[in-house]
Amino acid sequence: MATLYRKYRPQQFSEVVGQNHIKITLEHEITSGKIAHAYLFCGPRAVGKTTVARILAKAINCLKRKKSESEPCNKCEMCKEITAGRSLDIIEVDAASHTGVDNVRENIIANARVAPARCQYKVFIIDEVHMLSISAFNALLKVIEEPPEYVIFILCTTEVHKVPTTIISRCQRFDFKRISVGEITKKLQYIASKEKIRIDRKILETIARQSEGHMRDAESLLGQIVVLSPSEQAGGHEITPEEADLVIPRSDLIEAINLVDNLAKKDAGAAIGLINKLIDEGIDLKRFLTDLIELLRKIMITKINPALAEKLGLELGESMEAQVSQVSRDLVLGQIIVFMEKFIEARNNLRGSFISQLPVEIAITELCTISSGWGIAAASPASAPDSFSQRSGQAERPKAISNSRPATTNQDINNDIILAKWHEVLAKVKKYNHSLSFILRVCRPMDINGRRLYLAFKYKFHKERVEDPNIKKLVEKVLQEVYGLPLLLGAVIDEDLAVSNGELVSNDEGAGDKQMAKTKAKEKDNEKNNLAEKLLKTFGGKIIK
Repeated sequence: MATLYRKYRPQQFSEVVGQNHIKITLEHEITSGKIAHAYLFCGPRAVGKTTVARILAKAINCLKRKKSESEPCNKCEMCKEITAGRSLDIIEVDAASHTGVDNVRENIIANARVAPARCQYKVFIIDEVHMLSISAFNALLKVIEEPPEYVIFILCTTEVHKVPTTIISRCQRFDFKRISVGEITKKLQYIASKEKIRIDRKILETIARQSEGHMRDAESLLGQIVVLSPSEQAGGHEITPEEADLVIPRSDLIEAINLVDNLAKKDAGAAIGLINKLIDEGIDLKRFLTDLIELLRKIMITKINPALAEKLGLELGESMEAQVSQVSRDLVLGQIIVFMEKFIEARNNLRGSFISQLPVEIAITELCTISSGWGIAAASPASAPDSFSQRSGQAERPKAISNSRPATTNQDINNDIILAKWHEVLAKVKKYNHSLSFILRVCRPMDINGRRLYLAFKYKFHKERVEDPNIKKLVEKVLQEVYGLPLLLGAVIDEDLAVSNGELVSNDEGAGDKQMAKTKAKEKDNEKNNLAEKLLKTFGGKIIK
């Protein structure tokens, strides 16, 4: 019994899944009669390179094909011989088994000098051509450059970078691509209907995702499931999800979607429980986090531009796409970015953790305890660039805090509270890190957006110092101690800030306010420090004389 991928191998261009950019070009060449003397088919394995080569060989030798047509008839004697592999004029060479120069001379060069026995063209299909030795390529070079009129070469390779440029330059190059989940699913549905197999579309989509764009892998996996299924009925086989799960390698994308759903609902208990369940089942946690980050990336790109997500995002299939859309509906762009940052950090910390899942549990707990103010507005294609640039501190700066402006919508914290207690922040930071307090002394709280507090700095090196992970964690710890809330720290550059003698100077543009001025004056009077004393405390020196 023939395997499914051999039984349903395409015999016409129209049956080839995907690769439209290649099929259209070859069909135009066939109908116009402008056939090249050498082709190079390159791309991933199991995407149709050899299949298209055979269809091309059959089409140009078909006896009943009209000049205005490009498809082989598959009924004439030549088509039948080529399909069955009996044609003496269609020569397939496995370069992986015939790597030497002697084999090239005997199997290719010598045969190329002999006219076709029955066909119009003698076609050499050289599979895995990159496996040939340098001397074999050199021997092949001349005949590929100037072959007899009746000879056509089709070179197939998965590693085009190993093919000499002298060979590539003498061929028409076609780059094959991986096949999409939707196209593979459609082909599997066709096979299932022909085989009278009843199978849920979700199972076929799972098979398509597992094949990672390789059609032959998907057909082989479906064949394993069909053989395994014992439930034959009058209407044919019916494959249940339980039977399919015995063959299909485990995919944790469903669990990744469930985790995102738990995070969106701020259900830390369910999320941590899910992670520990996966650990008990023997999951590779690093691989799971990789899948999770890829899923979050897809959601992020979809929020920015849905059309872009189709090209760059992870392919999930129709049913899972709908599930992801439902889960991510209430998530905003800033929230997704924070999710990714936390899980990337957790993934990097896995190796050094004595409890394997602890970094993930900490990330989940932090994400579920942060308030709903994410500092970046809900995404739309128009607003997304501003959101990103605000986060990076390179676009339009938030307006300076002023006692006259209304409080933000978050009732837990507002601008007035930030300003009123800022001197406490400076005092507490000084206890932990004396030099850091001088840096914060020359910054200005610019905006409180949800739970993210933006600080403006005049100099880039001050901003970079505060963005250091350890320093940032210290400042956020102090902010929580002073304000009683887990605030996140953001930093921006404001070159208009006026700084003199290590202190922030107010200007006429309203960037400084009365409350801040009073706070700094009070601190200056209380500390009574001078430049010499600062230097001594900073560098740990003492006066000898």
